[in-house]
Amino acid sequence: MQTPVEKLTPYDEFNFEVPEHEFPKSGVSARAAAAIVISDEWTDTNPMLNMSSFVTTFAEPEAAETARRNIFKNYIDHDMYPQLFAMETRMVRWLHQLWHGPKGVEVYGTATVGSSEACMLAGLAHKWNWRQKREREGKDGSRPNLVTGGNVQIVWKKFMRYFDVEPRIVPLKPGNYRLTAEHLERYVDENTIAVVAIAGQTFTGEDDDIQEIHDWLDAYEKRTGISIPMHIDGASGGFVNPFLYPDYKWDFRLPRVQSINASGHKYGLTPPGLGWVVFRERKIFNEDLVFYVNYLGGEMPTATLNFSRNGFQIAVQYYQFLRLGFDGYKRVMQHTLNNAITLRKKLVDSGYFTIMNETQRIPVVAVTLDSKIKNFNEFDVSNKVREKGWVLSAYSMPPAAEKVMSLRVVVRPHINHNVACLLGNDIVSACQYLEKHGGSAKPPELHAHADEKTSPAKC
Repeated sequence: MQTPVEKLTPYDEFNFEVPEHEFPKSGVSARAAAAIVISDEWTDTNPMLNMSSFVTTFAEPEAAETARRNIFKNYIDHDMYPQLFAMETRMVRWLHQLWHGPKGVEVYGTATVGSSEACMLAGLAHKWNWRQKREREGKDGSRPNLVTGGNVQIVWKKFMRYFDVEPRIVPLKPGNYRLTAEHLERYVDENTIAVVAIAGQTFTGEDDDIQEIHDWLDAYEKRTGISIPMHIDGASGGFVNPFLYPDYKWDFRLPRVQSINASGHKYGLTPPGLGWVVFRERKIFNEDLVFYVNYLGGEMPTATLNFSRNGFQIAVQYYQFLRLGFDGYKRVMQHTLNNAITLRKKLVDSGYFTIMNETQRIPVVAVTLDSKIKNFNEFDVSNKVREKGWVLSAYSMPPAAEKVMSLRVVVRPHINHNVACLLGNDIVSACQYLEKHGGSAKPPELHAHADEKTSPAKC
C-alpha cells in the first residue's frame, strides 16, 4: 500500500515502491522520480555494446543538442514548423539524387517512423497502382500478391497480412541466403504487385541479386506483356552502397526500380525512429493515398501512416548530412567496413567459424560454427560473450534453411579497430571455454507460454 507523498521523508521518497498493476496514487519529487527511473535502467544492456542492433547508438554533442531543441516539435504540423518540413523535402531530393533518380521528374518521398512505415507506404502504393490498372483493364483486382525472399525483414510479412496481400515468399537454401531469379517463375504472375529485393539483408548483410531479378522481370514482360515493378528494401544498405560502391547498380539506375526505402537510424547515423521512402517520381505514389487536412492551421497534405510524431530525428538527419557530406559518409562507411573485415578475419582464422556472407558489402559479419563442433552452438557463444557485456545475434535461418544457425555481428561506426579486435578475442575465448566445458548444444525456446509470468518478481 502506498503512503501519500506528503508523508514520505526525502529518504523514503527514493525508496518508493513502484506499483506493478495499478496507476501510482501519488507522485514523488523530480529527483526521486529520476533516481527510480535510472535504477530501473541499471541492468539494461549498454547500447554501445549491442552488436546485435543495426540502430545508431552514438551522437556527437552537437547532434544531441539538435535533438534536444527539436524534441517538442510535432513533425506533422507543417504550418507551425515549416522549416522542419523544408529540411525533410530537401533531404528527399538529396536522397533521390544519391540513389540516381531520373532527372526532370517531380521528386516525391517522405520521412517515416523507421523503415517499417516506409515499406508499408511503398507496398500500399504498388498495391493501389496494380489494382487500378487491373480495374481499367476490366480484370479482377481482388487477389494481389507480393514476391520476396525468405530473407525478408518481418515488416513485409506484416504488410502482407495487415493489407490483405498474398505472400509469395521464395524459400532459402543452405549456402544461398538471398533472393535470386532462380525460382521466380513459380511465384510471379499477373497478380504480383511488386518484387521486393533487399540491399543489406538482416540475416547475413548480403544484397539480393538485384540485377539478375531485374533482368528476369524484363524477360518476363517481353514474354507475357506483364510489367512488374521492383521495390528495393535498402534499410541497411541504402546508406552504404552509394558511398562505397558508386558503380554498383542497385537503385533507380535500374528502370524497373520504382521505390526505395532506407533507415536513417541505421547507417544514416541518426537516433532510433527515422526511415525514408523515396519514389522514382511523384506519379508512382498513388494520389488516392494522400489526405488533405487543415485542422492544424493551413491546409497540408499527409501521406504517412503515422500522424503526430517527434520531429527531432529529421533535424538530426539534416545535421548529419550537412556535417559529413558525401565525402564524410564515404570515410565513415569505409572505416566501419574495414573494422568488420578485421573482425571477420579474426573469427575465420580462429578455426571455429565459417563465413556466411562471402560478399562483404555492408559492415555485418555473419558466421556459422564449423561443422566439426558438436558440443556447443551459436546460441551458447552469444550467451557466453554476454558475460563481457557484448550482445550478439544468434538465430536459425528462415525456411528452408532453418537447420543452419548463425552468429551475426553488426559493426557500427563507433567501433574502432581496437574494439573490433577486443570483441573478436572475446568471441574466440568464449569458444575456447565452451570447447572445453560444453554448452547447451540446442537453441533456446523462441516463445514463452501464454500462462508464464513475465512481470518482475516482487520482493
